[in-house]
Amino acid sequence: MQTIVKPRRIAVVGAGAVGSTTAYTLFLRERATEIVLVDNNTDKARGEALDMQHGRPFAGGVKVWSGDYRDCQDADIVIVTAGVSQQPGETRQALLARNATIVQHIVQEVTRYNETGILLIATNPVDVLSYVAWRTSGWPTQRVIGSGTVLDSARFRHLLGEHFAVDPRSVHAHVIGEHGDTEVPVWSTTNVAGVPVELPGTQKADISAKTRDAAYDIIMAKGYTSYAIALALDRICAAILHDEHAVLNVSTLLSDYHGVSDVYMGVPCVVGRQGVERVVTLPLADAELRNFRHSAQTLAARIRSVTSE
Repeated sequence: MQTIVKPRRIAVVGAGAVGSTTAYTLFLRERATEIVLVDNNTDKARGEALDMQHGRPFAGGVKVWSGDYRDCQDADIVIVTAGVSQQPGETRQALLARNATIVQHIVQEVTRYNETGILLIATNPVDVLSYVAWRTSGWPTQRVIGSGTVLDSARFRHLLGEHFAVDPRSVHAHVIGEHGDTEVPVWSTTNVAGVPVELPGTQKADISAKTRDAAYDIIMAKGYTSYAIALALDRICAAILHDEHAVLNVSTLLSDYHGVSDVYMGVPCVVGRQGVERVVTLPLADAELRNFRHSAQTLAARIRSVTSE
């Protein structure tokens, strides 16, 4: 008897710079057998999908098309990138009210057709909007994930790799908390191939600031970020689809994490086929703990501002 294998489908809601680059990255790496782009601008979504499809003879057998929310029905993962984009000089939090409304609408539409997939939120400010998505969906928290500080941690590792002239993949370092201005680089556990990193305070401050402000620098230069966040989302998708049990600093709902609860923040999580399988409690130095709790308080206030009845 022939076994019918269900196609793996990823739906990307939002065909702007982040959404289209993410879809293209997933397409090149063949993370799924089907990729669907959903956007209010149907011509843009159609054009992006058609452009990728013309590359199938070079890239493999992934089917890409533009669709609508009904195409999210069989999606294993729905990635939400749609929203008002961050402008030069604008903070992620300035986007909050407008994008909260957009994400609520998207999640309501997605959950009309999909009850079993995983929501992966990338729209900024991602931690607050991941909380909004979770509350709107009614889904278990492990299946509503924010991209969190996966990208921030990669930027941190890149800068440390440059400083020490080593491959950044040999640098083990975490950024936790908000994906934004109150993020916390965890210097106390940072190491290169197991060797603790020792740097003067001024150099630590410089690398921390460059990590935090990286998006602002890129936006000032080219108007938006796209490539690295697409790779970060691709990495999260791979961990889910291949049930890797990989430790990634995604944004998830915390419950007494160093005393922090009821807020979505980026922390090390074990990510597999069911989403966030468990949260890893990272040891923190006293100053890191204070900064982490400050980040949590900041995000909690913003969450209240968009979820209060």
